[in-house]
This record gives sequence, C-alpha cells and structure tokens, in this order.
Amino acid sequence: MLKVDNLHVRVESEDILKGLNLTVKAGEVHAIMGPNGSGKSTLGHVLAGRPGYTVTAGSAHLLGQDLLALATEERAHLGLFLAFQYPVEIPGVSNMEFLKASVDAVREHRGEPAIDSVSFMKQAREACKSVDLDQAFLKRGVNEGFSGGEKKRNELLQMMLLQPKLCIMDETDSGLDIDALQVVAAGINAMRSPDRSFILVTHYQRLLNFIEPDYVHVLSGGRIVKSGDKSLALELEERGYAWLEDVA
Repeated sequence: MLKVDNLHVRVESEDILKGLNLTVKAGEVHAIMGPNGSGKSTLGHVLAGRPGYTVTAGSAHLLGQDLLALATEERAHLGLFLAFQYPVEIPGVSNMEFLKASVDAVREHRGEPAIDSVSFMKQAREACKSVDLDQAFLKRGVNEGFSGGEKKRNELLQMMLLQPKLCIMDETDSGLDIDALQVVAAGINAMRSPDRSFILVTHYQRLLNFIEPDYVHVLSGGRIVKSGDKSLALELEERGYAWLEDVA
C-alpha cells in the first residue's frame, strides 16, 4: 500500500524528517506516536502534498506509484485521504456541495459517471447517522461554526463517502471528549477492510483503547526509532518518551 524509504524533509531551513522508513501493507493499521516536534504531522502533510515542505532525499510510493511526483489532487484520486488535526472552515461552500464535488472528482478519475443527486443525498444522510452528525450540517458551510468534535466527525463523513485506500488521521482524537472519541473510533473501525489501510497519528494511548493497531511506531528526531505491537503504546503511556533517547 505505502512504502516510505529514507525520507528527508525540510521546512524553511529546518530539517524535520531525517531518514524516515515506513511500510504499510493493505488492511493494516499503523499508529505513530512521539513527542511534540518529532515530525508526526509533517509526515502526513508531505504524503498528502501540502505546500511548504521540501523533500531533500528519499521516496514515497502509494500502490506502486511515485507519490511525491503527483499533485495533491492526483494523490487524492489515487486513494489518499488526510484528516487534519485542525480542519479548516470554508465559508460559502455548503458541506453537501463540497462532498459531492469531491466524490464526483474521484469517480471521474476512475472512469465512472457522476453520482446522481438523489442517490448521493441518501448516502450522505446515512453517513451522517453513522458519525452522529445532524443532517442539517450538510447545508452549512464546510466546518463553518462547527465545534471541534463536529469538525472531526465531518472529516470522518468525508472519508466514508470518498472510500479512500490509505487514510491518514492526524491527531483525530485531539480535543475530543470520550463520547466523540468513541463515535470517531467506531467509524474508523467500520471502515477497516483488507484493501484499506490507516495511519493514526496520536499523542495518547486512549485512542488505541478503541482502535487496535497492527503496529505502533515511535517517531523521534525525525525518524522511527522503535516499533512494536499495541503493548508499546501502553509502555509509552506509563513511561513517557524520555527512555527512548538512548534508542534514538
């Protein structure tokens, strides 16, 4: 699904990623943890194609294609989805318009016709129920006036409708109360499948109480310094990150 090899990334004059290696197979869930400033969000932004990041060495391939050579929208067409830590507001564009345009763009790339409005509305309403989001939000501006939890559920709604191959969740649990966290986790678990993979970027082990990862990685100093199963997250919760300095 995804292969990142010796990835080095610079932001302005600062090196953030310093030789990161990561392989994600189809159907796997990988959690990435680490201290602030270690490069967790940078990894997601670079893979998604956000401007402002300079790749100085290394490569990243999604489904065998050179991800770094593709425009942002081409990466989305290929099946990459990034859920932001801080979803942006887009006043004046209704959620429904945004969602349908996004889905139609992906369908066009696959050689499929645009979905008719009635069928799409039915799908969108069902997805709203799944993420505990009032259907009235479909008529509102994208994330405009949404609470933190509503923005995160709206990102999950987008993911459900777009049906991506690789879902990168950048601290989706940030700012969520326990009820909202359980809703988001249930939505992610419902989307797990043999041909879809997830990268969960998180600070806290609590998300992994609801979503069991296949692998947990610790990112420190711009590279992955330790990997393990879900027990590694529990160890990090108990001991913090300082003990990994010798490993790094």
